[in-house]
Amino acid sequence: MRLRVEFTTEPFDLDEAPAHAVVAREVVEAARLDAVDVGPFGNTAEGGADRVLTAVDALLRRTLEAGATRISLQVNVVDGLGDAEAER
Repeated sequence: MRLRVEFTTEPFDLDEAPAHAVVAREVVEAARLDAVDVGPFGNTAEGGADRVLTAVDALLRRTLEAGATRISLQVNVVDGLGDAEAER
């Protein structure tokens, strides 16, 4: 199965990226997900279910530790392929 995660971390700071936003970017970039798009108001990434769910776990834990007070996320099934095929 292939998943797409969309997320934001708060509080926002338009002048400088807060520590929790930097950590969120590090997590998704290190997770080897596909189609990663990191922006100031929202972030998306796609990949196989195992990789996305592992990244979401790390994202929640690490951004909270880095000072996030709110994390909004949505996970959608992009297709129903098995993990082995979705990872290709």
